[in-house]
Amino acid sequence: HEKPGYVLPTPEAAPAAGHGGEASPPAEPAPPAFDAKAVADAAASGDAAAGQKIFSNCAACHSIEPGGPNKVGPNLAGVVGRAKASHAGFNYSDAMKGKGGDWTLVDLAGFIHNPKGFVPGTKMLFPGIADPGDLSNLLAYLSSVK
Repeated sequence: HEKPGYVLPTPEAAPAAGHGGEASPPAEPAPPAFDAKAVADAAASGDAAAGQKIFSNCAACHSIEPGGPNKVGPNLAGVVGRAKASHAGFNYSDAMKGKGGDWTLVDLAGFIHNPKGFVPGTKMLFPGIADPGDLSNLLAYLSSVK
């Protein structure tokens, strides 16, 4: 033997109960992983009007009119290309302040898809947008408001 030790026996898989000894059906394939870059790329041809309708879900916490007020969240006019945690007068979380960089479409896609996954410790309570089409349309809209 080249290595000290021994091989432990591996138990055989027991047949699933209620299947008469037949093996269990194969598990459903996992959904594809979220691709923030693909969503950001799709925003170039996204439907900004549809994105404006999706933004209605955001409007309870964010204004988007240029020069508009901060609400529970910061004003989002001109957010694309703006430095993270930089909108005047908004009290950002330490986690968001520590993120650094500018808001690219890829970063916005990642954040809006899963806020707490993208910035652990963010104050944003929104759970995120799962649908890539809705998200790319929202990004198209956010890109259109300067």
